[in-house]
Amino acid sequence: MSEYLFAFQTSTTHAGFLRAPPLAARPDARFLVAGVPWDGATTNRPGARFGPHEIRRASHMLCDGIHPGYGLSPLEAMADCGDLTLPNTALGPMRAALEPQARALLAKHHMVWLGGDHSITLSLLRAYRAHLGRPLALLHFDAHCDTWESHFDEPSGHGTWVFEALREGLIDPKLSVQVGIRSAAARATSNYVADRGGLIYTGRDLRGLASSAQLERVTTEIRARLAADAAIPVYMSFDIDCLDPAFAPGTGTPEPGGLSTTQALTLLEDLDSLNFIGMDLCEVSPPYDHAELSSNAAATLAWTYLCGRVARTPRAA
Repeated sequence: MSEYLFAFQTSTTHAGFLRAPPLAARPDARFLVAGVPWDGATTNRPGARFGPHEIRRASHMLCDGIHPGYGLSPLEAMADCGDLTLPNTALGPMRAALEPQARALLAKHHMVWLGGDHSITLSLLRAYRAHLGRPLALLHFDAHCDTWESHFDEPSGHGTWVFEALREGLIDPKLSVQVGIRSAAARATSNYVADRGGLIYTGRDLRGLASSAQLERVTTEIRARLAADAAIPVYMSFDIDCLDPAFAPGTGTPEPGGLSTTQALTLLEDLDSLNFIGMDLCEVSPPYDHAELSSNAAATLAWTYLCGRVARTPRAA
């Protein structure tokens, strides 16, 4: 495919996430941000292809980037390679282009992927599975279980990727945890992960729980499951619609009754000891955002994740 940049793609000639330099200026960066501007599998409101650009723009308001909880900034350890160049009209060609690019990047860097709709996660998991040679543990924040067996009579889409990942052996069902699930679905679909040995914390389960003390039972259970072996590679996929539409209206399929931004940040901070090997943040749809709530929440979540990684994995002397 040509190197032509579509209008919605972010170029590395402009400041990256947190104003990080482009990869060419810091080729040995431990942490790398990449945009995956694809929304061709959206079932309701499109626009997530514009997500990476708006999340980056929102991150520029984090000023000097010193996190108030961690007391540090990830900026000196990171770069931003801009948006990947992908076909933007068909899922098959997009995945064929994404997977080799993803594998090359994750082999050298700890990645934060900015989506894009949630169909991109299947390709990312395929790349990690091929690189690591073993199934991954999954921490999945979402309003939707994404375990439907078809995408409105198509074989694959943004609501099927967990089903497909389990079927392909990309993730271990007993090491899969879903947080915030609350959308309408048949029981066999909504409980698909739990029925195979995983954990599900629904939106209802988490109502009224915001502080570390209130969420301690949840975080303790997740750590016990995903950190039983310190070598277990944990991948995090965060769909912004895990948050209630009051906190993130700019998304394709909003579902009332979700997490607050405070709840999500508490969970990320209190689970930072897990052996994370990468994350994606999907489904920010700027055309439906209000007062930039969704892009600001997304930028803060990704920033918090990066700060937690820097705090937990200091560079060796």
